[in-house]
Amino acid sequence: MSVSALTLKQLRAILQVYRTGRISAAAEVLNVTQSAVSVLIRQSEEALGAHLFDRTTRSLAPTDAVEMIIGMVERILDDVDALEDTVSGLGDLTRGRIRLTTTPATGMTYLPSVVRRFRENYPGVNLMLDDCAPNQFFTNIRYERADFGIGTEPDDADIFDWRPLHDDPLQLICPDDHPFAARQSIAWGELHDMPLILSRSDYGVRNLVEKNLARLGVRLKLSAEVAFLGSAIWMTACGMGMGILPSRFASASRMNGVCALPLVDPVVTRPLGVVTHTARSLSPASKAFIEMMAEDVGQ
Repeated sequence: MSVSALTLKQLRAILQVYRTGRISAAAEVLNVTQSAVSVLIRQSEEALGAHLFDRTTRSLAPTDAVEMIIGMVERILDDVDALEDTVSGLGDLTRGRIRLTTTPATGMTYLPSVVRRFRENYPGVNLMLDDCAPNQFFTNIRYERADFGIGTEPDDADIFDWRPLHDDPLQLICPDDHPFAARQSIAWGELHDMPLILSRSDYGVRNLVEKNLARLGVRLKLSAEVAFLGSAIWMTACGMGMGILPSRFASASRMNGVCALPLVDPVVTRPLGVVTHTARSLSPASKAFIEMMAEDVGQ
């Protein structure tokens, strides 16, 4: 037998015999028989090639050999206990880490309340958020820079899994002094040749808008493209055109001089959900966060 073959049971037997000085006391602490402790000590001595304890009348006295190694034995067992605590902590959410990616618009709209509640309930879990550009969102998940993302539905089902959480109707935002501002809703057909401020062509909301306008035969007049939806709001306030935004984002980003109106005939919604990598499982902490968010957006 070699040192590498030492078991945790043998190390614990060495430690308890050292601390108590008696086989019987060590057996009681370890909840095994005295003969089992004696066997464990004998096996340990064979593996180490050294005599560990000298028997006296009433107790066992540690030898120089055990005095030299007992500190290392204690550190090994402390590390094992720490490992056990860490793993159990991941399960009961007393510790852990979440790497979440989302766009600034989605983060601002959906995450504040769930992040606040999650941190209150699980203060030991470290939440790391990457507020990425829309064209970085799926890349972050694909190359495992994030455990999961909150965003739009992916096209590639071979790489991404999708769990829908919410459908957000699109709204038109216009200046307060625009004729549309006095209306209760706006039909998509009324946007013919109206100057629109939209997100870039490879972003989710833009695709929804273009497909719907094309289906209705409405000609798109693009006045500006934005990388972040928030820019469409101040541009609208400046009179550069009108923006089309998800309703929750429009409500969360109110600005003086701008009003938001439902777009109807038809009502078009942007789906929002959880995007994960098909080849990776979620940690208990990530699952808890997602369930908490599902509760929030369902309200």
